[in-house]
Formats: sequence, C-alpha cells, structure tokens
Amino acid sequence: MAFLRRLGWYLVGLSIGIVFLVFFLKKKSGEEGIEFCYFPNCRVLKDMRSKALVFDENLPEQFRDTLLVKAFLTDGDIDFGNSDTKSEPCKTYFIENEGKVLKAQNCADKIVVESIRQ
Repeated sequence: MAFLRRLGWYLVGLSIGIVFLVFFLKKKSGEEGIEFCYFPNCRVLKDMRSKALVFDENLPEQFRDTLLVKAFLTDGDIDFGNSDTKSEPCKTYFIENEGKVLKAQNCADKIVVESIRQ
C-alpha cells in the first residue's frame, strides 16, 4: 500500500511538471515567444536589435538598407577576435553574414553602421 501511495504522489508531481513544461515551451515557441540568449553572440545581437539604427554619413547609399542590417543583427556571427569590445563609449563589432561583413558601433542608446564589405 505504501508503494501505491508513493507512486500516486510521484504521478501527481510528474503531471504538474509536464503541464508547466508544456505551458513554458509553448510560450517559447510562439510568435511572441520568449528568447533565451546564453551565448555571447546571441546576447550582443539581441542588445543591438533593441537600439535605434543610425547610418554613418560615409556609408554608400546602396548599403543604407534597414532590412539588410536587420538580417545581420538576426542571423549574423560576431567576430570577437577582430571586434573591440573594451572601447568606451561605443564598442565596435564586426558581424559576418552570407560572406559580407558589417562594421558597427554599439553605443548606449544607438547602433552606428560604419561599413559593409564583401
């Protein structure tokens, strides 16, 4: 009888855990889902996506495309070896995406796109 009681409590706890997990993962996978960024690349790109986008005046007109820059900030990989992550007040990052490299400064309230090269 003691085994059945322990099995019953185990199944109650397991079912509560499964309901919580399903609810939590459903929120994560939805359109308004929660985004988890544990790695440095993901955290920096998420921070950059949350700021205002400004184009440098020396940037050619063909690269002043917000959708192009958003693609870098969504799918890009940051080259931390070449980036200057210690500078103040703005940190400089090199972001690679589909053979192109974006150079951007991450300031406290904005992102300044300096150049895009192949």
